[in-house]
Amino acid sequence: MSLNVANCDRCGKVYVKNIHGLCPNCIKDLERQYERCIKYLRENRQCTIQELSDATEVPIKQIVRFIREGRISIKNNPNMTYHCEVCGAPIRENLMCEPCRARLAKDASMLKEDEERRKEQEKQKDRGSAYKIKERLQDRL
Repeated sequence: MSLNVANCDRCGKVYVKNIHGLCPNCIKDLERQYERCIKYLRENRQCTIQELSDATEVPIKQIVRFIREGRISIKNNPNMTYHCEVCGAPIRENLMCEPCRARLAKDASMLKEDEERRKEQEKQKDRGSAYKIKERLQDRL
């Protein structure tokens, strides 16, 4: 029988497990941070993510997490951007900017082509050795 408790990912306190991975106090604190962000964004549509963080005292990392979770929409906030996970360019959606996504897709396709080429070379190698063995066996007959 296992205990249904865990350590909070944020503060480390022991709590009864839930879907958030956080203790009730940390969940309440995150909700307060979220409410402060929403209130400030409603009043200041032209703010940047840095201004939002400074005004609400919510870390930029947490604001970006709210945006990615879909809790904060930046559609009506034209100056609100966050950084691409790969190159750090300012973006308004997803994890990566378009050039990084294109580069990733290109690299993935090149890896696939290399793997197919390697498999084809192995097949050719196997065919060649099988043919030679067959010739040797025919000479013995």
